[in-house]
Amino acid sequence: MTIDNNSIDSRLNPFKLAESLSEYWSPKVISEVDEAYVKVAKLKGSFVWHQHDNEDELFYILKGSLVMEYKDKQVNLKAGDLHVVPKGILHNPVASVDCLVMLIENKATLHTGGNRQTSGCSIEEQLQSSNPI
Repeated sequence: MTIDNNSIDSRLNPFKLAESLSEYWSPKVISEVDEAYVKVAKLKGSFVWHQHDNEDELFYILKGSLVMEYKDKQVNLKAGDLHVVPKGILHNPVASVDCLVMLIENKATLHTGGNRQTSGCSIEEQLQSSNPI
């Protein structure tokens, strides 16, 4: 996928892009802002407990609902909600039904925060588009 941030005419619809995804938990980069990627993903089920030691992670719920589990609490999110997971905080996103999200993450952020129990989705895979955008 080619990211064209240099054109003032560029326009994206994150909802439609997320809706076109076929794989769960496989974010796709749709744009970039300075040192951050803007991504969309389709979620369902439980991901994996992980943390990002040096980066915050922003979730914007496009469709459905998501529960962000923390060690001692949970945050319930629905379409239109925005939530930031602070760096260094152990968390696990859980979607009981299909959930579409837009994410904003530092380019250095690892998908699983370095959790070695799962391989996650590499940034190279996130930059590849399975659908023409």
